[in-house]
Amino acid sequence: MKRQALQYTVRDVPAEVDRMLRKKAKRRGVSLNQIVLEELTAATVGRGRKADFSDLVGRWVPDPEFDAILAAQRQIDWEKWS
Repeated sequence: MKRQALQYTVRDVPAEVDRMLRKKAKRRGVSLNQIVLEELTAATVGRGRKADFSDLVGRWVPDPEFDAILAAQRQIDWEKWS
């Protein structure tokens, strides 16, 4: 069951707070909205939200060709280690 997301409007954000949030968002490569959500979560709950991968569960499809490539990469070339 997904909970309905709420929406806030925040007014009178100090310029320094805006500047720091934007700087942090740019540094992390995420949106301003995402940074605000992370900061609110950390300030109130004390931890970030857990990742939800439920949409990926049960979707693994075996790929023998990919497995063969990984197996080849895992071989140790002992001549290079001598």
